[in-house]
Order: sequence, then structure tokens, then C-alpha cells
Amino acid sequence: MLGEKLTKALSEQVNAEYYSAYLYLAMSAAADKFGLKGVSSWLFVQAQEEMAHGTHIYQYILERGATPSFAAIEQPPASFADVNVIFEMVLSHEQKVTQSINAIATLAMQESDHACYQFMMWYVDEQVEEEASAMDILDRLRLIGNDKGHLLTFDNELGARVFVNPFPAKK
Repeated sequence: MLGEKLTKALSEQVNAEYYSAYLYLAMSAAADKFGLKGVSSWLFVQAQEEMAHGTHIYQYILERGATPSFAAIEQPPASFADVNVIFEMVLSHEQKVTQSINAIATLAMQESDHACYQFMMWYVDEQVEEEASAMDILDRLRLIGNDKGHLLTFDNELGARVFVNPFPAKK
């Protein structure tokens, strides 16, 4: 059975993952309005991934015999100045998520819940990947600068991303 502190922390993380999905949907809509369909698609895929994370953690709470609690999901910002601001926010947001994931992993260690700690290690690794991806995109946007031709080429590249559920249904 999952302990009370971990149940609360994991429930809060479910909320955070769904907020992340809302944030990326808002960013996707803004990118669409900028005419950057590839960026919009990349962010939409990111939103789907965050929903999958939230669902995965929710299912884990249930598998461990606990009951998740739910809170209201904060409203994300509605407007963004440009694509660079969007990806600066992506990086900042992912760094915040990393802190939250690390705190849950630390709590699992303190509670001697080895199963939960092992479960959280997937997310620890995922956050390394998330931050690296955001930094790579920001670096490339900085190189592009104000060159709209290169931006459109990069936009097409980002649009090639497709959602692959990292948690296929169990049989």
C-alpha cells in the first residue's frame, strides 16, 4: 500500500501533469496563430505526452491500493509574445517539473518505498530528456534569429514529431 505522503505527492503530480498539458495546448494554439503549424503540432504532441504521464501516475496510485485526490487545474497563460518566448517557458516549466519529480523520488527514498522510487526513476530520466529537448530547440531558435526562411524550415522539422504513448495498455 502506498503511504499517505506519497499518495498526496503523486496526486499533486497528476494535477501538475494535466496543467502541463493545458499549458502546452495554450502554447500550441498560440503557435498556430503565428502560422507555425509545425511548432503547433510539436506542442500538441507534448500536451498528449503530459496527459499520458498524468494518467500513468493516476493508475500507479490505484495499483498501489491508494485513492488519488484531485484539485482544480490552474488556467495557463492565454498569450505568448513569440516562438522564442514559448520555448523559454517550455524550458522553465520543464525545470520546475524536474524539481517536483525529484522531490517525489527523494520522498520515496525517505519512506523506504522502493517500488515508488523505481517507478519515479522513469520520470527522472524523462525529465533529463525533456530539458535537453527544450534547450536544443532554444539553441536552434537563437541560431535562426530573424531568418524567416530558416524558421519555416525548422517549423517543418518540428512538425514531423508524432505522439507515441510511452505506456501501452496492459493486456
